[in-house]
Amino acid sequence: MLDYAAFPDQRQARIRQILTESGRVVCAELAIQMGVSEHTIRRDLHELSKEGICKKVYGGAVLQLPEAGSFVSRERTNSATKDTIAQKAATLVSAGGCIFIDTGTTNLALAKALPAELSITVVTNSPVIAAALLHHPLCEVIMIGGQIQRASGGATGATAVSQIQGIIFDQAFIGGCAMDPETGLTGFDYADCEFKKAVIAQSSETIVALTPEKLPGVARYVVAKSRDVDVLVVDETMERDLIDTFAALDVRIVRA
Repeated sequence: MLDYAAFPDQRQARIRQILTESGRVVCAELAIQMGVSEHTIRRDLHELSKEGICKKVYGGAVLQLPEAGSFVSRERTNSATKDTIAQKAATLVSAGGCIFIDTGTTNLALAKALPAELSITVVTNSPVIAAALLHHPLCEVIMIGGQIQRASGGATGATAVSQIQGIIFDQAFIGGCAMDPETGLTGFDYADCEFKKAVIAQSSETIVALTPEKLPGVARYVVAKSRDVDVLVVDETMERDLIDTFAALDVRIVRA
């Protein structure tokens, strides 16, 4: 067995591997596995956090996810998984309500998955989602305006926030770049994250649908703490201990 105490580079490489595979690490567990002190592990995590590999949290660290690129490039990634999750999320929508669908490729799949016979009002800041909903004859579509960001694919800024504050939503389907039980839902763009906060403040129920690579993980800006998310829609590969951790924070997990 490798003497991790004597080879810090190999120790940090192993921590990187565990972070990549599991999304988070716990100092006490790593210390036992590697035969070193928790202080040594915390020092390793500090070095890895400076490299942008992880973000330190109480008792350990979570994977720092890279920015995912533009909306157009993301649309072609993990499309089958997104469709599966979106179809499950669509079953949570009730007829006759007013909902918000945030920009994002999984939420675009959600819009396409809504039943054609569903009578509902949908508000969105995404022109692509608005266009997709025009194929649903009983769906009233309200488009939030403003400058369209290429990265997020949606409108943000003061104009969009002002329009949102005049509408009350039964449900809001919010997109995100990453989510971790302790840190919550996070994103990479400040203006987009501030817009999402404004939507959540106007909604009776907040629903987040995320693909596996975003769980657990953290991005730069906090959108909502986990307790502020009512429902998290994920695929069937989500690990039981992560489900239990979110459930303890009153997040209802729906598996596709």
